[in-house]
Amino acid sequence: MRKTAAVTTFNKKLYDSFAYRFMNTYNWNFDLSVYSEDKLDLDKGQFIDMNEVADCTAFVDRNKHKEVKRFNWDAVRFCYKVYAWADFILNRSDGYSGVIWIDSDSVFYKPIDQHWLEKNIHRDGTMMSYLGRPKSYYTETGFIYFNLEHPDTKDYVAECKRVYDSDDIYKMKQFHDCWVMDRTREKFEKERKMKTYNLGDGQSGHVQARSVLGKVYDHTKGKRKVTGRSPEFKEIR
Repeated sequence: MRKTAAVTTFNKKLYDSFAYRFMNTYNWNFDLSVYSEDKLDLDKGQFIDMNEVADCTAFVDRNKHKEVKRFNWDAVRFCYKVYAWADFILNRSDGYSGVIWIDSDSVFYKPIDQHWLEKNIHRDGTMMSYLGRPKSYYTETGFIYFNLEHPDTKDYVAECKRVYDSDDIYKMKQFHDCWVMDRTREKFEKERKMKTYNLGDGQSGHVQARSVLGKVYDHTKGKRKVTGRSPEFKEIR
């Protein structure tokens, strides 16, 4: 029987702003780990101290002084999620066959379990399942499923992390996690013939709301955080 873990990250400020909805509604039947640089008293899931993820702390300390003119070039802001799922997959994933990364501005409605995941998200022989958009945009990384049974998964994760560890992210066209993941995925697909599973519908915008995941939870990204509900999220179908 396969077993899946779920991973997210938020600090105290983000918890007070919107991530409390995540914690209040989380009802998926997967072990949850929460990474935070602030000490959190959680009533569900396990807390992991982000300050103990040494490479993340080093990256932030090296680069927090950099001027940021647009969110696309805010490498520090978006590095926490990559370091969180990378740390879990590379160091804490023994006993799990898969790992879900899910952004903390998510609100959960319908419970799902391993059976649902294997029917709708997991695909044998693929390294990851992701919410892709057209090539002129970038992947929605609010939800990612990593298949730990695939031989290339940990290499892929290690390469994404290396881009930050080496500061090579600042050599890229954009400095956020979506860009890093897309470019690394494309490299692995080309060089290793690695297969992935695109959950998207070939369109841009709020791809999660239109996917099978839109039937079970709402990703209240951007300005949607204010109300805690996406206009695109209509109903539990």
